[in-house]
Amino acid sequence: MSKHLVIVGLGLIGGSLAKALHGFEDYEIVGVDVSQPTLRYALENGIVDQAWDDPVPALREGDLVFLCLHPRGIVEFMEQHRDHFKPGAMVTDVCGVKGAILEGAKVLPDTVSFVGGHPMAGTEFSGIQHALVNMFQGAHYILTPNQQSSPEHVALMERLARHIGCADVVKTTPEQHDAIIAYTSQMMHIIAVSVCDDPSLFQYQGFEGDSFRGCTRVAALDVSLWTQLFSMNAHALGAALEQLEENLRSYRQCIQSGDLNTLAQKLAFSSARKRKMTRLEEERGAVGRDGIKKRLNGETAP
Repeated sequence: MSKHLVIVGLGLIGGSLAKALHGFEDYEIVGVDVSQPTLRYALENGIVDQAWDDPVPALREGDLVFLCLHPRGIVEFMEQHRDHFKPGAMVTDVCGVKGAILEGAKVLPDTVSFVGGHPMAGTEFSGIQHALVNMFQGAHYILTPNQQSSPEHVALMERLARHIGCADVVKTTPEQHDAIIAYTSQMMHIIAVSVCDDPSLFQYQGFEGDSFRGCTRVAALDVSLWTQLFSMNAHALGAALEQLEENLRSYRQCIQSGDLNTLAQKLAFSSARKRKMTRLEEERGAVGRDGIKKRLNGETAP
C-alpha cells in the first residue's frame, strides 16, 4: 500500500514540490488547495495523484504533510486542524521564517512529529502554472528540528531533499535561521524594491544591463507573502538593514570625498570576499539552478 504525501497549498513552491517529489519512495502525491482552477490544473497536468479542496480527509490519510501556505496561514492551519492529522504523521513547512512557525507548531498533538523546513529556492513568480520540477536543484534545504521532531522523520527529510535535487541539508535553530535569512534573502528583496522606488525608474529604460536585471529580479514579489515575512522577522531584518545602511554610507562618503585609495581598498576587499564565497559554494555544490546551468554550459565562476 502506498503512503500519502499531502501538500497543502499548490502555489509556486507547493506545485514545484509536487512535481519534484514524483517517484519519491512509495508516496502518492495528494494536493490540497482552496482554488478549484488550481486543483484542476494540477490534476490535468499530472502534478498530483489526488486533489482535495477539503483538507480534513487528506490529513487523515497523510503520512507526510507539507504546509505550503503563507506564514500566518500556516500558523492558522495548524491551529484549526490540530486534531485532523493522522497519528504518527510527519508535518513540515517551507516558510522563510522559522521562529513564528515553530511557536505555532506547539499546538500540534504529541502524536504528530513536526520538522521545520525551508528550501532555499524560488522565483519572482507565483502560482502553480510557474512551478518547476527543477526548482530545488543545487539549493540548500534548511531544517530546524527540535523536541517535536523524531529522528526518523529528520532522516526522511534528508532523503527527500536529496531526491528533489538539493545540494545539501543545513540544520540550525529557528533563531539562527531567522537572523541569517534576514541577511541572505529578506534584505536582498528590500534592496530590489528600494532600487525600483527611484522616481526616475522608467526614464532609465533602454539603459538596463544584466546587473540591473539581476538586482531587481525579485522586486516583482508576492506582496502579501513578503509583507508577512518582513513583519514576522522584524527584529533580525531591522538589524541587517542597519548594517547595510552603514556599508552604503561608507561607500558614499569615500566616493563623494574623492578618496580613491580607500575606495579601491574597499572594492578589493569586497571583491575578494565574493570570490571566496563563490568558491565555497562551488565546493558544496550549492549553486542553484542558474549555477548548474552555467556549469553544464562549461561556464566557470569568477
